[in-house]
Amino acid sequence: MVPPTNSSTTNDMITEEPASPHQIPRLTRRLTGFLPQEIKAIDATIPLKSRALWNKHQVKKFENADQFEGRFIDHVETTLARSLYNCDDLAAYEATSMAIRDNLTIDWNKTQQKFTTRDPKRIYYLSLEFLMGRALDNALINMEVEDNTTDVNGSKKTESGNTRDMVSRSLNELGFKLEDVIEQERDAGLGNGGLGRLAACFIDSMATENIPAWGYGLRYEYGIFSQKIIDGYQVETPDYWLNFGNAWEIERNEVQFPVTFYGYVDRSEKSTSTLAPSQWIGGERVLACAYDFPVPGYKTSNVNNLRLWKAKPTTEFDFAKFNSGDYQNSVEQQQRAESITACLYPNDNFEQGKELRLKQQYFWCSASLHDIIRRYKKTKRPWSEFPDQVAIQLNDTHPTLAVVELQRILVDLEKLDWHEAWKIVTATFAYTNHTVMQEALEKWPVGLFGHLLPRHLEIIYDINWFFLQDVAKKFPKDVDLLSRISIIEEGGQERQIRMAFLAIVGSHKVNGVAELHSELIKTTIFSDFVKFFGPSKFTNVTNGITPRRWLKGANPELDKLISETLKDPQCNYLLDMPELTKLNALADDKTFQKKWYKVKKDNKIRLADLIKKLNGGVDIIDREHIDDTLFDVQVKRIHEYKRQQLNVFGVIYRYLAMKTMIANGASLDEVEDKFPRKVSIFGGKSAPGYYMAKLIIKLINSVADVVNNDVEIGSLLKVVFIPEYNVSKAEIIIPASDLSEHISTAGTEASGTSNMKFVMNGGLIIGTVDGANVEITREIGEDNIFLFGNLSENVEDLRYNHQYQDTPIPEDLEKVLAHIEEGNFSPENPNEFQPIVDTIKSHGDYYLCSDDFESYIATQELVDQVFHKQRDEWTKKSILSVANCGFFSSDRCIQEYSETIWNVEPIKK
Repeated sequence: MVPPTNSSTTNDMITEEPASPHQIPRLTRRLTGFLPQEIKAIDATIPLKSRALWNKHQVKKFENADQFEGRFIDHVETTLARSLYNCDDLAAYEATSMAIRDNLTIDWNKTQQKFTTRDPKRIYYLSLEFLMGRALDNALINMEVEDNTTDVNGSKKTESGNTRDMVSRSLNELGFKLEDVIEQERDAGLGNGGLGRLAACFIDSMATENIPAWGYGLRYEYGIFSQKIIDGYQVETPDYWLNFGNAWEIERNEVQFPVTFYGYVDRSEKSTSTLAPSQWIGGERVLACAYDFPVPGYKTSNVNNLRLWKAKPTTEFDFAKFNSGDYQNSVEQQQRAESITACLYPNDNFEQGKELRLKQQYFWCSASLHDIIRRYKKTKRPWSEFPDQVAIQLNDTHPTLAVVELQRILVDLEKLDWHEAWKIVTATFAYTNHTVMQEALEKWPVGLFGHLLPRHLEIIYDINWFFLQDVAKKFPKDVDLLSRISIIEEGGQERQIRMAFLAIVGSHKVNGVAELHSELIKTTIFSDFVKFFGPSKFTNVTNGITPRRWLKGANPELDKLISETLKDPQCNYLLDMPELTKLNALADDKTFQKKWYKVKKDNKIRLADLIKKLNGGVDIIDREHIDDTLFDVQVKRIHEYKRQQLNVFGVIYRYLAMKTMIANGASLDEVEDKFPRKVSIFGGKSAPGYYMAKLIIKLINSVADVVNNDVEIGSLLKVVFIPEYNVSKAEIIIPASDLSEHISTAGTEASGTSNMKFVMNGGLIIGTVDGANVEITREIGEDNIFLFGNLSENVEDLRYNHQYQDTPIPEDLEKVLAHIEEGNFSPENPNEFQPIVDTIKSHGDYYLCSDDFESYIATQELVDQVFHKQRDEWTKKSILSVANCGFFSSDRCIQEYSETIWNVEPIKK
């Protein structure tokens, strides 16, 4: 029935090791992802009886509650080998997920076959992070079924679209609560911060917009790390997110690619040129094994794919070593291979960590490129048409090695002329930049790079050679330009490969992620490239977020209020976010404001419950006054440029001012009138090797210990650090915020997406004129955001003044720093926080906390005034923020990328 395995031009899978080290591994073909002509050929070989049986028993999606319940029980009893008597919440979660995944898989197969049949241009999104969050709730929101069931009274009921409610009712009848079942799912440890969350939003929107797209990432065994706070310090432990498996992934044992490291380059005697086809003889080889993660679109049967790679050894077990008693080294190959995908961002403060990071990046890029090319070669198109069928987006510089790898494949394996291959490469790739800070641009030492990837280093030298020749022809007298723009940085102890420069040279488009950011990269870090290539190569696509997860999923009460108000029971506004502008007319409506604030209050109670749970069952927030307590939130990756230290300096200032009033005889009511009730909430992880960021976390927790235990101020001020900040916690924190802090030094934040999430949930912003705060101000109105601080154009002058002139520190900040220096927050080690103080007083205050401090405090006083004395005005601002946030939907982003960069079109039914 099945034709010979060599008759298809599909998947490559290693079946044996080469007979000699110079021989390329032999590959076989697998029957997956058929082309139309292949389907006809295979179909002709299948006996009629077999086809009839196959059609008779074809798997179908569940379409109502009764069918879901049957599928649920089937998975409990057969897949999980459990029963009615031992099916707990975890088993219920796994069975529910598998039942939902069954539906998605059927749609996934149809989607992929549709794309294969129509053969459109596809976009491949390469991101080292995909911070997906919980998959079950997201799938329930996005997936549609027709619920045609009969209730207990025998009445027919038909409900379209609300899969979540249908599954919730079914689980309730089966003896479970959907909320408890959802809680069983661990957040997938596939990312860290905004970069990964952006990629997850984009994958969601690509599916929703019916874009033919695949995401490519890595399947990290232990995530980045699990954050524990012990005695106020961040302690990193493994994130065992796969302890109970992952019900959403599909292991593709038939999709495996060899990935090579180290070794040397061999050439025929006829040619010594690095431009000619060469053979890279590797010293180590591992297997890249595929795991697929279906990503459903909203109100569409389109299901796109996120393919994640896991590293495995070519030989897992050395029996000879084991038999000789060398047990540890008998599994050495397995350990070396699996370390590649063990965790995200290995600590690169030492040489082995740097090498592992580079190894990780090449492993991922190589496997993804070979998979993309395998799919393209099935179409039998010439290589010249590759850019017409394939677009590859580099999400930051991590996947830049894909540029070099594609050039190597085309030249060395496909035997294309070097310049013809390079033309194909540059027409295929586009690069998204996520930073304006020179020090944050990724670089690799030439020695390390050449040791791990010798052929790729040769190719990079050739790319740089031809590029600099073109630069010299255009600017023959500008010698300094050549060194500034070179991909190879010559200064310092060792030459470095500048990956951002390589990404620019190897791409046809470069985009920033907010208007201010896109202008800054053109005038600062990439100005020389604008001079050479011209401004048309550089563009802007402002970031966005998916409203399905961040409004409907995270804030169901607000979603319900909006859909009822818009008379949109099917929540179609989530596909057409400008519909929210209809809420503008209700911003002053007192009845609507009351409903609006009730939603906010309920969300604040939900966050108070989380904080109580994390605090061992003890409340930190005074629930009796929760209505009158401002929830001030800053949750994001801990970094000096994001200025959590400025926030905590503001908390200390407020605390000291309150204590001074009490010491001068003021009553608690008088203190509350000046400094109304407030809880400052922090969350986020520091990179394991980032000393200063970890010290800021310790300072926040030490301040919390003092403030929260001060009986004199009671519950007027509280400080909370929420450990292990992730997507699931964000879905509780963000809807509860009254105020969120986005206070990076002007000109340092590329965009930010958490600011968009807070605005979409009715939280007001206190922020600098930085990143997407600029566009948020434009969209929602400057009256509805609290801006402060210096502008980006003043930053360099201020830094110069700190370096070379005597720049005074504001008196109030001096008091704050003195209080820290005196050891009031670290009595056992008075000098513990001196490095933080020194960054302000002795080391030039690079992030300008002292310059923005007075403006920050004055703006916080304005926040207090509006929230506590003008509550209706505050609620009006909140409503207007949500009403005008539609621009920040990631659907809009994907439409812009598709039209201006990728040149891809949606494929609908």
